[in-house]
Amino acid sequence: MKKLIETSHYNHVVRKLRYPFGDFYLFENFVISEIREDVVFTWKDHAQRVVEEISAYYKNNGSEVVYISNRVHAYAVVPSDWLKFFKYSYSLKGYAVVAQTKNSILESLFMSSKMRNFPRLDDAIAWANEINPIEKEIADQRSA
Repeated sequence: MKKLIETSHYNHVVRKLRYPFGDFYLFENFVISEIREDVVFTWKDHAQRVVEEISAYYKNNGSEVVYISNRVHAYAVVPSDWLKFFKYSYSLKGYAVVAQTKNSILESLFMSSKMRNFPRLDDAIAWANEINPIEKEIADQRSA
């Protein structure tokens, strides 16, 4: 599997958030994460901070954001932490997992109809652009 930096999509990143546990690439209408090897990704230690920063950047609770998890490394997610995500009134327009195998069955219980699995990053980005096209007004507001 390819890392984002190995693709032409990397040229369209508008902001990069780098943490010891992973990198988050913000685009006009979606986010791509690449979590580091062997991390156990939890709400308290990782996600809450990331969600707050991403929400502040996009100026919404995530309801207009598509999140793509590019699983180039093996790591664990605590699926029940999705309850904390929703408890704080966060949302997502869509959630994609890019992996060679479908290993996100528990996560799908929390995201149901908004979640899709893809074998290639290009396919997930095409889907994100399809369900959340860039609106010129939104792009102009963020750059102001």
